[in-house]
Amino acid sequence: MTTCTATSFFTNILRLLEERGMTKHELADKAHISISFLSDLTNGKANPSLKIMEAIADALDTPLPTLLEWTDLDRDSLDALAGGHAPRSLPEGVARVTAVLPDHQVFIVKKWDEATRKKLRNPS
Repeated sequence: MTTCTATSFFTNILRLLEERGMTKHELADKAHISISFLSDLTNGKANPSLKIMEAIADALDTPLPTLLEWTDLDRDSLDALAGGHAPRSLPEGVARVTAVLPDHQVFIVKKWDEATRKKLRNPS
C-alpha cells in the first residue's frame, strides 16, 4: 500500500470510529484482528492485507473503496485522531484538500497541483 493510500485508509478508519462513537477495541473485536495490530495500523506502523482491509470495512459497515478515498481532515484533527502524531505523506507547508469546484476552477487547481507535484519531485 502506498503512503498516501495508507494515510487515507487509517485516517478514514479513525474518522468513522469517531463518527460512530466506536472504540478501537470494538472495531478490533468486530474485525477479528488484534488491538495491537489495529493500533499500529492507525498509527501508520502496519501494512494490512486485503483480507484485513475487507474485514475492517465490513466491521465498519462501509464499502472498502470509501476507506481508501482521500481524507480532507486537517493536520490537527489527524493528529488528535491518531493519538498524538499522525504520519505525514507531504512535507511541511504542503496540504492535500478535497473540494467541489466548477469546471473552470478545476482547470486552474489542476495546473497548481501539477506544478506543486513537479516541484516536490525535483526540489532544486
